[in-house]
Amino acid sequence: MAFDIDMIKDVYSKMPERVDAARNIVGKPLTLSEKILYAHLWDGKTDKAFTRGKDYVDFAPDRIACQDATAQMALLQFMQAGKPNVAVPTTVHCDHLIQAKQGAVPDLKRANENSHEVFDFLASVSKKYGIGFWKPGAGIIHQVVLENYAFPGGMMIGTDSHTVNAGGLGMVAIGVGGADAVDVMAGMAWELKFPKLIGVKLTGNINGWTSSKDVILKVAGILTVKGGTDSIVEYFGPGAKNLSCTGKGTICNMGAEIGATTSTFGYDDSMERYLRATDRAEIADEANKIREYLTGDDEVYANPEAYFDQVIEINLDELRPHLNGPFTPDLATPVGELGKKARENGWPIKVDWGLIGSCTNSSYEDLTRASSIAQQAVDKKIKPKSDFGINPGSEQIRFTAERDGILKIFEDLQATIFTNACGPCIGQWDRSDRKGDEKNTIVHSFNRNFSKRADGNPNTHAFVGSPEMVAAIAISGRLDFDPMNDTLINEDGEEVKLEEPRGIELPPKGFAVEESGYVAPVADGSEVDISVSKDSERLQLLAPFEPIGNQIKDAKLLIKAFGKCTTDHISMAGPWLRFRGHLDNISNNMLIGAINAFGKKTNFVKNQLTGEYGGVPDVARAYKAEGVKSIVVGDHNYGEGSSREHAAMEPRHLGVVAVIVKSFARIHETNLKKQGMLGLTFANENDYDLIQEDDTFNFLDLDQFAPDKQLAIEIVHSDGSKDTFKVNHTYNQAQIDWFNEGSALNLIKKENAA
Repeated sequence: MAFDIDMIKDVYSKMPERVDAARNIVGKPLTLSEKILYAHLWDGKTDKAFTRGKDYVDFAPDRIACQDATAQMALLQFMQAGKPNVAVPTTVHCDHLIQAKQGAVPDLKRANENSHEVFDFLASVSKKYGIGFWKPGAGIIHQVVLENYAFPGGMMIGTDSHTVNAGGLGMVAIGVGGADAVDVMAGMAWELKFPKLIGVKLTGNINGWTSSKDVILKVAGILTVKGGTDSIVEYFGPGAKNLSCTGKGTICNMGAEIGATTSTFGYDDSMERYLRATDRAEIADEANKIREYLTGDDEVYANPEAYFDQVIEINLDELRPHLNGPFTPDLATPVGELGKKARENGWPIKVDWGLIGSCTNSSYEDLTRASSIAQQAVDKKIKPKSDFGINPGSEQIRFTAERDGILKIFEDLQATIFTNACGPCIGQWDRSDRKGDEKNTIVHSFNRNFSKRADGNPNTHAFVGSPEMVAAIAISGRLDFDPMNDTLINEDGEEVKLEEPRGIELPPKGFAVEESGYVAPVADGSEVDISVSKDSERLQLLAPFEPIGNQIKDAKLLIKAFGKCTTDHISMAGPWLRFRGHLDNISNNMLIGAINAFGKKTNFVKNQLTGEYGGVPDVARAYKAEGVKSIVVGDHNYGEGSSREHAAMEPRHLGVVAVIVKSFARIHETNLKKQGMLGLTFANENDYDLIQEDDTFNFLDLDQFAPDKQLAIEIVHSDGSKDTFKVNHTYNQAQIDWFNEGSALNLIKKENAA
């Protein structure tokens, strides 16, 4: 069934005229990304050419998707907006709050018992405000979106950084914080800095052990975790057309790990096949009518250096399988070279777990390629040396894979089939063989491998690879195993070699499902009652933030974060997911994973009022209780990772007024702005070194806060000496208005009441 077909037809009816007008204004051929951006301007047709990486532009996204962990806070905010219904098609997907432990049936039962309050809240809010609701077990948000909602040439936003997965079906799909989603739900424009463009030209064909996953693993190694910041990555070339639609989704999905705004591919035959296979032939028919508008102009792809800000070329014939990690997704190593690297760095060679699935690698094709390796282990009598865990991407994938005998192959290897949910990918894993302080290695097909990400253990070394490579490595039990060249000894003592994986792009018998888990919104939800208990530990109605004001004096340093500080460090997931709807309770995890530059410990900072040391949230609460404002200082790419706005709301709630860093990850910087805080960067990065443990901050000219104008900050050290430094910011006037009103939501409410 094609959801929202009338909306899609409307988008397609306007696209040719808008793209043609933009091409005339810009005065040159357009990339696919530019076509979609210009076709979704809030004001319709453009009258100016926007400057990439500089101009802030208002857009009108076609739809919104929210996962259950972030949906709680987003919908709690939307409830304050005073609107009877969401303004654009919106869905909520319950995939984050299901812990992987014993297997699909008991794990889902336990989640429904433990999180029923949250699921009931999300279901009732969805029913009241016209939102489509996908029940627990229905699937991982991004796989469900690809199967049901993504369409070529569309624009969507989602409250999860891996919303970008929908680029596999030719969308511009962007991860945002909940406050951004609330703007669009409330019928407001969505603002984005017009992205720069990175072109990736793919030639040749994927073959042998190499997969689509290896394309993004290679790109991550080239661009690093921040090389795609403020940019859209657009893939093109003959190699791109040779990839499956879900393979394209895998590449786009993990583009979040290079900081990219999003990634996308032009509409082609593989997308048409996927649309028809997922019961959306009507969309394919409509897309075919404007096919040339759903990909970049021929001149662009023929001479990409003239149209992209950066061009990367990858020959798929020569691309080798990779394993990236540990502890960062951009540490790229070709398979076969990892053994030497591991020994040099002291990484454990023995592999304890192989995990297959997640939103980036849980399609039918992914499971068939991995199962073709698993079947060889069965046939060749190779007993796996590692444990196996499988997370199907959706109930449709699970049901189809079970029908076709794919899951049984894994079960024959004693694999645990987890729920159709995120599970270990986001730390929702009650690992059966907890390792304590012992260093250990796991391999997985997920997208992120930050410290503690999968199992909460800082000693777990996680490596990212394709599903089939994960299967091969797990069967061998060794990180240095190279299935292209190495052999294994089977149970009969024979030396055997694994053959190349074989995948099936789409199920020959078609997709099937008995119960998808979808609950459609009702026509009129005005009578639906939403109740939140005042005694709830899971949910808390929000109170508006008070404006910080333009006089910040005597603010105390809360923490100077050292090195990598992702949103996992600022607001951990795992067991903390249960508090995602309760701002005060979840604030008890604020920055507990960040390394304090003074002492190099986590969750151990000085309380300047008492001289004693305590946990970061405890010290922040102590400052707040005394009416003392606090400051957080950070390093490069601060806020890398998930889109979770809790990483901005928690500091705001606990009295932090400014975050000053060397550089920000895009989504986190926006989240800080939305919550009425100051997100600032050192004009001179070396000024980071000026900050001392007992420092007090005075903002000297915040009353002159204006676009493109630096701010001056005085720091007073404990010995009475002072330093003054300059900070930059990217606030435009509308964002300064958010700061002045206390938050973007406060401004929305004010405008709605006018």
